[in-house]
Amino acid sequence: MKPLTNWAGNITFRAARVHHPASVAEVQALVAGHRRVGVLGTGHSFNTGADTTGRLLRLDRLPPLTEVDTVRRTVRVSAGTTFAELGPRLHAHNSALPNLGSLPHISVAGACATATHGSGNANPVIAAGVRSLDLVTAGGDLITLDRTSADFAGAVVSLGALGVVTALTLDLVPAFDVQQYVYTDVPWQTLADGYEGIAASAYSVSVFTDWREHSHIWVKHRMGTEAPDLSWTGGVLADEPVHPVAGHCPANCTPQLALPGPGHLRLPHFRAEFVPSTGDELQSEYFVRREHTGRALEALRTLRHTMAPVLHVSEIRTVAADECWLSPAWQRHATALHFTWARDPGAVAPVIARIEEALAPLDARPHWGKVFSTPPRTLAATYGRMEDFCALRTRLDPLGKFANEFTDRHLPNA
Repeated sequence: MKPLTNWAGNITFRAARVHHPASVAEVQALVAGHRRVGVLGTGHSFNTGADTTGRLLRLDRLPPLTEVDTVRRTVRVSAGTTFAELGPRLHAHNSALPNLGSLPHISVAGACATATHGSGNANPVIAAGVRSLDLVTAGGDLITLDRTSADFAGAVVSLGALGVVTALTLDLVPAFDVQQYVYTDVPWQTLADGYEGIAASAYSVSVFTDWREHSHIWVKHRMGTEAPDLSWTGGVLADEPVHPVAGHCPANCTPQLALPGPGHLRLPHFRAEFVPSTGDELQSEYFVRREHTGRALEALRTLRHTMAPVLHVSEIRTVAADECWLSPAWQRHATALHFTWARDPGAVAPVIARIEEALAPLDARPHWGKVFSTPPRTLAATYGRMEDFCALRTRLDPLGKFANEFTDRHLPNA
């Protein structure tokens, strides 16, 4: 059989066997019957967080579940559902998720487990919108945790270390339309000096940069609010679609040029029917306190020549604070600094080390699903509930059924 890899191809999973359970009962039996179990979503993480030497479960064949409650504004959804599948179903009920990540290709459970996010000063990680989740624990038992549960804030972003999430209930908002447009060639100094105003200008804002002289601002304006005018930045309003990475086909991107459309078709950067980003890459991302954005930009700018040989593009976004124990935006409004690299781990690793060194004074937290080398002790020091999470992990999985080298390194049992 062809080895199973993640989307980027930089990780080959070591599972003894891959299972596609067709029911929650089958998930329970597989978990109860094996010593080591892991769960893999759509494989869009870039590290070994989903790896296992035992049985690997993929939840894409669980019965489809999209139960929309238009009165309570919630949706109960099966874990393996992708955002590309969920968006149209919600829209049919005049409902939507408040925000989405860059890729609609990823699964709901995987996005929540790794604190995946979109952009916007008022928009937290997707996991912050989870109201409840169904979890198969190490003994094969199915439990439900919700916002009234003492452990809930520790279970939403869990990296799969607590069990197998089979369904989630998320908050919804009324459906809304978005216009997307791009300002190109924004001078670096304007970006550095005016980032706070740029980030606050629209519902969702992303800046793409190579850390040199010019950057692009992607504006996602929520219809019904005042449209921002960012001509003051010196950028040029694009009159044709653009791709975040120079030289790549903009047809892969969601519609631009201020063409209105439902949020689920505008908030992601990429269309579900096309390969997102470059398709041949590694990614890293670091969250710093929003008030430290200027210092972070200045520190990273000094590394532009170091990054240049292996960098496709960087994205700068803002993320609102939340209460999920392992969220990189836990209890602090954050700016997320994202890097899309060439798929050359040997060449990228020393560059990542330089970035982490530059951001260390700012207590940067890496994205759990990306490539990073932050020492576990350093990482743990930035999370006030890390010990609580490790204790929860020990209680729910005392024998380490869902453990792997990644979780044992970064989330040691209490």
